[in-house]
Amino acid sequence: MSGQNDFRDYCLELLGSLRQGEIASKKMFGGTSVSIDGKTFAIIAFDQLWLKVDDECRAEFEAAKCRIFTYEGKTGLRTMNYYTVPEEAMESAALMRPWAMLGWAAALRAAAEKSKPKAKRASVKKKTEKPL
Repeated sequence: MSGQNDFRDYCLELLGSLRQGEIASKKMFGGTSVSIDGKTFAIIAFDQLWLKVDDECRAEFEAAKCRIFTYEGKTGLRTMNYYTVPEEAMESAALMRPWAMLGWAAALRAAAEKSKPKAKRASVKKKTEKPL
């Protein structure tokens, strides 16, 4: 257990270079979620650091040969919008910072998307036949 805590602490230290606000971590499903201002931008699980991605930054992670987060669900293999970071990014906060910024930006975009009001559907009244 100490090894997992050491790895978690090391990841939090690397992510501390963001300086976008106070970084918080919370245990979840055998791993740890990492957030700033309630917006999760990283997960520490399976001895890996995973950063949030979206369509805007996914290509950069894929070009760096990062792996997508997968797990076995009830209906088969499932994926989440999180990718590993390149190995060299794990060497220092300076090397981690650009990748962490991509994850943070993806988290901000996801939060903005969630806060958009949903368009209300126009109610359609059914025509009813009136008895004669």
